[in-house]
Amino acid sequence: MNDDLVIETMRRIQRYLDSRPESADTLEGIHYSWIQSEESLDITLAALEQLLLEGAVEQRRYGRDGVLWRRARRQVDDGATA
Repeated sequence: MNDDLVIETMRRIQRYLDSRPESADTLEGIHYSWIQSEESLDITLAALEQLLLEGAVEQRRYGRDGVLWRRARRQVDDGATA
């Protein structure tokens, strides 16, 4: 996988969340709406997974197979844990 593409996608997701901290969406929503990427969905998923490892985003499961991604609550609350 192209690390440069993953890093750039991480930056684009982070910029989106910086300007819209209450946003949450699915992988597909982030890929097509937030960052309007023309790259593979795998790049966006890799970026989200890395942001998850770094504590910048979190996942919320819904329904049987749904996953919403959002900014980690500790960031939304300016350092306070949720």
